[in-house]
Amino acid sequence: MTLDTMIIILFSYLFLSSSLIYTQNLNQELLEPWIDLKYPGIVLFLIGISGDFYHHFLLSKLRTKGSKDYKVPKRGLFELVICPHYLVEILGFLGISLISQTLYSFSTTLGTALYLMARSYAAKRWYISKFEDFPKEVNALIPCVF
Repeated sequence: MTLDTMIIILFSYLFLSSSLIYTQNLNQELLEPWIDLKYPGIVLFLIGISGDFYHHFLLSKLRTKGSKDYKVPKRGLFELVICPHYLVEILGFLGISLISQTLYSFSTTLGTALYLMARSYAAKRWYISKFEDFPKEVNALIPCVF
């Protein structure tokens, strides 16, 4: 990943986090939701964040020091989908949405999911174009669906 892309993503997450916290602060005076989804949200968030860490760890181990060649990831959920780190990131955002239960957090999750779906589809097309033996039946983001 190039430095300029990393900076854009970093600031996007910083902005999203700050605005989610600010929105939550603005909603303090509103009535509590009918159904408390805080605990399922915490579980989803923890699954998402730990899965994201695990799959990024696997990606970091693919290249040896100084190597520039690309390799197809094989472990974790990479057997089922091209971008499992995107899938679990969406789960983390969904967990945040369930915890906060605001329209803004659900909108953020939807926007993030759509963006990562497009990125995973592009990644699948790239893998298929670069690796002749890449299995075409592996889905982009959601096992057995997309």
